[in-house]
Amino acid sequence: MIRNEQEYQSALSKVAEEKKRLEAQKIELSNLGLNSEEIERGVAPFLSFHLQLVEEIEHYERLMRGESETLENLQGLGQLLVGLRIANGISQRELARRLDIAESQVSRDERNEYHGISVERASRVLQALGARMVSQIVTTQSKAS
Repeated sequence: MIRNEQEYQSALSKVAEEKKRLEAQKIELSNLGLNSEEIERGVAPFLSFHLQLVEEIEHYERLMRGESETLENLQGLGQLLVGLRIANGISQRELARRLDIAESQVSRDERNEYHGISVERASRVLQALGARMVSQIVTTQSKAS
């Protein structure tokens, strides 16, 4: 997950480099006499990495536009918290200041996508980001008679 502008710029550069490398690899394989199917199999691992990076870039760009995601059973809460910070244009340094903790702690929390975060801590982060969570519980099993 891309968490800041520096990582975003780095990912954009990597995508451009990988695109050139991918095209060069295709030409090299073609020069070896491989057919199009063999070439596609040969570049598949490179293409997989490239597409994953493109997906991460697109996700970061959606966050920057303020598009948020829906959570189900709190799965993805950590990514949502990171996304809210990004969407609000708040740096890790500023979030740390608002939470009165070290910037390195915010960096570590985000790197681990807030794994194991308590409800109280999540609430503090949401408050620091100027957000609140609204929950709805939906029963998925019918009541036994």
